[in-house]
Amino acid sequence: MSPAVSGVSVSEIKAVQTPHSEEKIVSASHHLHGPRAGETASLLADYRELFKLRVTLMVMLTAWAGFYLGSMRSGISSMQPGLLEALFGIGMVSAGSAALNECIERRLDAKMIRTANRPLASGRISLPHGILLGMLAVAVGTVWLTRETNLLTGTLTLLTAFLYVAVYTPLKRVTSLATFIGAFPGALPPLLGWVAARGQIEWPAVALFAILFVWQFPHFMSIAWLYREDYGRAGIRMLPVVQPDGWSTVLEALTYAILMIPVSLLPVWLHVAGRIYGGVALVLGLIYLGYTIRFGRIIRARTISESKMYARDLLKVSVIYLPLLLTALMLNATGK
Repeated sequence: MSPAVSGVSVSEIKAVQTPHSEEKIVSASHHLHGPRAGETASLLADYRELFKLRVTLMVMLTAWAGFYLGSMRSGISSMQPGLLEALFGIGMVSAGSAALNECIERRLDAKMIRTANRPLASGRISLPHGILLGMLAVAVGTVWLTRETNLLTGTLTLLTAFLYVAVYTPLKRVTSLATFIGAFPGALPPLLGWVAARGQIEWPAVALFAILFVWQFPHFMSIAWLYREDYGRAGIRMLPVVQPDGWSTVLEALTYAILMIPVSLLPVWLHVAGRIYGGVALVLGLIYLGYTIRFGRIIRARTISESKMYARDLLKVSVIYLPLLLTALMLNATGK
């Protein structure tokens, strides 16, 4: 605490200061101080990383698409307090799950270049701190959803967190099938949004789930190929680590990219969206497939940097593809 803040002038302190009082003042100054410059900003940045803010925002966006389409099916506007209530709860559970995931994987993250600077891996946030924040966020989000939306939404969201944290996360060190299992919680957010709006699981919600489920595989395979050395160092059994020749990686990505086209057209068949969406989905699906076919060149790439270029291009396209598809779906939704 500075003299000016305490209400005593510097000259008055000097007039009564003794060697012992000087020691006390110095000692007190170590205990009574505000955050150092940049300390608060650094902590906020660590929380943003701990809660995987970008992933959480993507979860909320896909949940919004489900809520919007569910509201359209009910013949009501999605711009209502229920939307914010649903997104808040789903976002909280997603953030808490991300934090718990980082708690479990802190030692693995420390071995990988791209994750070594995460707050738990680097020791900037302690394990008890991370667990407390993660459990609190999951609990608050689940209770909030159960109270403000419906019991089914709260239960399914908690199940999503359980599958991600307790099943998918530890399986990554055991089998490459973890990617398939992890795609289930990854595909649930739009279904959660639909259930928050409608109170029940219906075929259009299952179609939204299927779209996200299938979309993830070319996306995941591009990431796995880009960071296969990192995954290998950490002992994470991604497909490119288990079978490094690339054939299985390409085959899996290509299979799901082909499947993406008919799956993305399910909303038209279920009368959730019109023909305009169908046309856009078909074009986007062909582009996604084209870049996945191009991704197949990793098998014969002459250099590592060349193979990573193909993977990086597919990753970029996958990230662009999904928001465009969901936007077209929402804009051309048919309602009842």
